[in-house]
Amino acid sequence: MIKANENYLKLPGNYLFSEIDKRVAVWKNAHPEKASELISLGIGDVSRPLAPGVVAAMEKAVKEQGHKETFRGYRTDSGYEFLREAIIKNEFAPRGIHLDIDEIFISDGAKSDTGNMGDIFSDDCVVAVCDPVYTVYADANVMAGRAGTFDGKYWSRFINLPCTAENDFLPQIPDQVADLIYLCLPNNPTGSAATREQLKLWVDYALKNHSIIIMDAAYEAFITREDVPHSIYEIEGAKECAIECHSFSKMAGFTGTRCGFAVVPKELNIDGISVNHLWERRQTTKFNGVSYIVQRGAEAVYTKETKQSVAETIAYYMANAQKIRLALENLGLRVYGGIDCPFVWSETPKGMSSWDFFDQLIDEAQIIATPGAGFGPNGEGFVRFSAFGEAANVDVALHRMEAMQVFASK
Repeated sequence: MIKANENYLKLPGNYLFSEIDKRVAVWKNAHPEKASELISLGIGDVSRPLAPGVVAAMEKAVKEQGHKETFRGYRTDSGYEFLREAIIKNEFAPRGIHLDIDEIFISDGAKSDTGNMGDIFSDDCVVAVCDPVYTVYADANVMAGRAGTFDGKYWSRFINLPCTAENDFLPQIPDQVADLIYLCLPNNPTGSAATREQLKLWVDYALKNHSIIIMDAAYEAFITREDVPHSIYEIEGAKECAIECHSFSKMAGFTGTRCGFAVVPKELNIDGISVNHLWERRQTTKFNGVSYIVQRGAEAVYTKETKQSVAETIAYYMANAQKIRLALENLGLRVYGGIDCPFVWSETPKGMSSWDFFDQLIDEAQIIATPGAGFGPNGEGFVRFSAFGEAANVDVALHRMEAMQVFASK
């Protein structure tokens, strides 16, 4: 008799952003006259279009697919050499990091890679996750059967890494030994970022305990401070204990186009078993690669003209982040992030719960934010604001927020 994977049934509620979408839909149905006034500062989707150079490269690739001489069909699941070489040349070599081409695996994004990476590790691995946390890391391991039981706040088999205002929302080294450690730095949702010294503590811990760090580096392009590393491989020894996942989504507008890459160093082994080989085997079996057209577009991100366009887009979003951060501080709130990351993490006013403030933002100001409680118990009392919107909409949203009744007697 066929049975469902019972681990899926353990997941509490809906995926966070699906739940937000449902609540927004209910609000729109109840207030159709105001639906067009909604401004989203919630989900991290981008608002700036693909750079002209990226579009031109993709258009050229589309035309190539229409001619026998240049048509491309099945190709290596790890990605085309032209893109992997461009990544090494532009992302790692300038930072003194040497990588071989077969250590780069092209994918459809960091979300997929961080969610799927658990496939190559045993079901009884002890997993460490931050709180608050990007929900995919926890949920993917619940689905894999590594979480244990849920007590309404925490999973019994996870090592919880509290991230609070007291530790600047950066995870601290645990007393227990974790097999897999999920880190996202710069962080989604809190916007926090680790210095080289802080990140070295994690590398040293992983080397000492034979742990593996899965580093989500989706927001590294937004780093502004010099002492914040863009790659974990800037830390000595990291190739022996870390996998790094990158994305073109936020840096170059590929949220709908879909392209990213994972770095799995050949120095990384589990009792003599190559993790690089395991991931290659997983990908060749369960993933059929990113389209040639998209990979040509991603390659174009590294041309001189497109680098300038990407830099301008990043500056645009970070200017939004600074405006959001300043406006919230002026309203008397404690605010974090928005410096090395395009997310601003703010406390809620007057001790309101995250979801109550979410509701009030929609009802009173027609603003969509992301409730911090959706990222874990330590996210309660906070809200995440995304800086990926249009600048004009951000200005309108902040003006509306300043007029909210809850801030009238600040």
